[in-house]
Amino acid sequence: MKQHKTNMRKRHVIYGCISIVIFLIFVLPQHWQIPVEGASKDDWNTQTFWFEPWGSSVTHRGIDIFANKGRPVVAAHNGIVVFRGQLAKGGKVIMILGPEFKLSYYAHLESFSNANPRLVTAGERIGTVGQSGNATNKPAHVHFSIVTLLPYFWKVDSSTQGWKKMFYLDPNNYLINH
Repeated sequence: MKQHKTNMRKRHVIYGCISIVIFLIFVLPQHWQIPVEGASKDDWNTQTFWFEPWGSSVTHRGIDIFANKGRPVVAAHNGIVVFRGQLAKGGKVIMILGPEFKLSYYAHLESFSNANPRLVTAGERIGTVGQSGNATNKPAHVHFSIVTLLPYFWKVDSSTQGWKKMFYLDPNNYLINH
């Protein structure tokens, strides 16, 4: 009986420590970095966020970072890989949940680096630049979006699909000068 109580106490301490670490990951301010190794702001057009028309998506809810096929794609921030798989438009995609309940979305990858789900740190390799999904006949690039799970109601405007701006955040604000 005493051994059982000791084991239970150890589990509670371990679960408590894990909970604290996960909590801190999600509430602490975050440093963001460009998610393509060796890329700079010159590798994407800063005016393409919310550009329209953009095919069946209507508006472009992210940026396209152009690089040679196979160049490493890295986590733009610390977080947990919550999805790694194949989507019709995005092709091979990864989604990482990070601080302040923001999801980063990486699409059109050529390959994945590791298993899902798992913790990743900013700068850790998660895949490679590619042309998957609806980017098959286009120059190799990574489509990068940032989505907040907590709506920013003040971002809504009268532009096409402007109500979605409460969820989709302009990546330029996170990647330039960070």
